[in-house]
Amino acid sequence: MAAADLSAAQLSDKHRPTLDAALDAIRSRAYWSPHPEHPKAYGETAPADGLKAFEDVRHSRLDLGQPGTDGWTGGEVSPYGPELGVEYPHADPDVLLPAMKAGMAAWRDAGPEARALVCIEILARIGARTHEFAHAVMHTSGQAFMMAFQAGGPHAQDRGLEAVAYAYEEQTRVPGAADWSKPQGKKDPLNLGKTFTAVPRGIALVIGCNTFPTWNGYPGLFASLATGNAVLVKPHPRAVLPLALTVQVAREVLAEAGFDPNLVALATEHPGEGIAKTLAVRPEIKLIDYTGSTAFGDWLETNARQAQVYTEKAGVNTVVVDSTDNYKGMLANLAFSLSLYSGQMCTTPQNLLIPREGIATDDGHKSYDALVADLAGAVEKLLGDDARANALLGALVNPDVKARLEAAAGLGEVALASREVANPDFPDAVVRTPVMVKLDAAKPDDSAPYLSECFGPVSFAVAVDSTDDALGLLRRTVREKGAMTVGAYTTSADTERAIEEVCLEESAQLSLNLTGGVYVNQTAAFSDFHGSGGNPAANAALCDGAFVSNRFRVVEVRRQA
Repeated sequence: MAAADLSAAQLSDKHRPTLDAALDAIRSRAYWSPHPEHPKAYGETAPADGLKAFEDVRHSRLDLGQPGTDGWTGGEVSPYGPELGVEYPHADPDVLLPAMKAGMAAWRDAGPEARALVCIEILARIGARTHEFAHAVMHTSGQAFMMAFQAGGPHAQDRGLEAVAYAYEEQTRVPGAADWSKPQGKKDPLNLGKTFTAVPRGIALVIGCNTFPTWNGYPGLFASLATGNAVLVKPHPRAVLPLALTVQVAREVLAEAGFDPNLVALATEHPGEGIAKTLAVRPEIKLIDYTGSTAFGDWLETNARQAQVYTEKAGVNTVVVDSTDNYKGMLANLAFSLSLYSGQMCTTPQNLLIPREGIATDDGHKSYDALVADLAGAVEKLLGDDARANALLGALVNPDVKARLEAAAGLGEVALASREVANPDFPDAVVRTPVMVKLDAAKPDDSAPYLSECFGPVSFAVAVDSTDDALGLLRRTVREKGAMTVGAYTTSADTERAIEEVCLEESAQLSLNLTGGVYVNQTAAFSDFHGSGGNPAANAALCDGAFVSNRFRVVEVRRQA
């Protein structure tokens, strides 16, 4: 272990209260966050300083000092238009992976508390640079700045800290040492001294996603690091910068704390190289975290047999509309949920299941057609001002999303047409409002659009014969395709119980009657579970004990007393 600029005592004094508060939060599930959501909380000069730091890293070479660097790669282009121009180290895994493994023994021996406190210091330094990271997330994901600031900054940091808390909790369930004595009647007792050590599985591979590089990347990264594993971060080729900056900070903190900085490293790829498949099956890789398409997630689960694989894939998110006592609130809530980040969230509703005979509301009976028209009107009103629309929609993250959006109009009767929105700050940004298509489930067809995910600003208003039929369709899509979220509106206690029963049986996270400032596609760290791990959309939840407990094993040493 190298000489430490950050002592264990310093880290404990600085971060043990944060760790204790995080542990309390995951036990109580109450609201808590140490990371401010408002940009002004970071100081008067923070916005300008963050923008300057982002601009300074553009058109530069980000040298992380990693072993095995055999070249440089880059090529990110912002969904808003500008080229980032950053070059990243390209690594030879035959050199890098052994170097990463070399520091694991000292990291293991440091113990759960020391690892947790180092991880919290990493998060604290990232937090101090939240404005810089927000620009990096915005210009790789297409999120609007405020969303990139919150989701890519404090909310992502919360999820990382949540994983650290769960890792500490699970590793400390077993004491580090125990004296064991078994009475034998008249004979002397049998006495043993026992030690129990949480040992890492190996090198963890984090495969980042394009849309939420930090929010989806931090849980696996920090869960693996806090449990003693080295972590190799392989970003999406269109969203490298936020995770590259994360690796840079982690390496600096590890070195200052006296540990090998190679415990965290970056793996980038040349265009078309596809290194994720190559790395995923290497024998050194024992853990994999992945967010992205079902096809590659399934491939990882099938082929990376030497690793414990955690995947978040695609799903069909559904809202069952049975009845409501706050019609305007329901419309406003749904309109926002459908519009936020152009529907490019794994939690955005897609299927709106509405009885064809209509629903009862506090504003009188609403037919299927009237409800769909009113919801379309609510979206149009929400996004009618281009400045507000840009702030909510962001930009389409890639051409595939644009293609799906344009193709959706041909799937049925268009209830809400998509329109182009000009962004005066970024003329090359592709900004589109959502499209809503009316479909009918009277004659189920295995090729029906509502039976598969259509990722992006696309929703289907599906007419069903009854709420019971809606529940049958909900059950089918969750069971066959998975769902990250389910929403429902009803004034009937019996219907509420029936919807809840479907979600309990199919392991889908449910939100009921949301009409205020909480939306079905948003979750809060320390309280809400993101995914369940119990349906095809994801095989793990962010974050629970199961997400961290298999990232380490407990090894026992017995000694004769």
